[in-house]
Amino acid sequence: MQLKVKRLLDFLFALVLLFLLSVLFIGISAAIKLDSKGPVLFKQKRLGKDGKEFSIYKFRTMIEGAEFKGRGIFQSENDERITKIGKILRMTSLDELPQLFNILKGEMSFIGPRPPLTYYPYPIHGYSEEQKVRFRFLPGMTGYAQIMGRNSISWEEKIGYDIDYVENYSLGLDMKILILTIYKIWKREHIHHPEAAETRLNQANKKV
Repeated sequence: MQLKVKRLLDFLFALVLLFLLSVLFIGISAAIKLDSKGPVLFKQKRLGKDGKEFSIYKFRTMIEGAEFKGRGIFQSENDERITKIGKILRMTSLDELPQLFNILKGEMSFIGPRPPLTYYPYPIHGYSEEQKVRFRFLPGMTGYAQIMGRNSISWEEKIGYDIDYVENYSLGLDMKILILTIYKIWKREHIHHPEAAETRLNQANKKV
């Protein structure tokens, strides 16, 4: 029952926010187009509920084709590939707003395990049966792992928090995560740790 209520609230709040933020969406889109060449939205394949692939939406914050240049998927706060408007969007987490469309489509939720790349930290077959518990829920714009450390903790720790979230779910827990997410965005905590990410990718490759 709680999951049905969660889905209903997700849909309603996403619809309301898209309406209220429509002018902001237009302004950000114009700023991105004026700032650099390339599309307004960045789309990337991720693993969602039950391990199914979907395309996540974000406002583009880096130069076009950035994932194939420099450090690839790894980023740092002073990454030269990040555009001027992109720095502002990342600082405020406004780049995540297009995921409201993912929520309307039923691919995401406001709160849930963050959707990993289809190949990082593991392809879907690389997760253990215990770890696959995290895929029982729709992925979220934010989640338990994000408030507990975000990029400052290992993927094993993140997955552990995701499992805890799924196994101990309640609407009250969602509210707590939402409030703490807003606080951490305000404080700008745990944003960039690219070196640690590269180490985890090397470990993941060895495991697979």
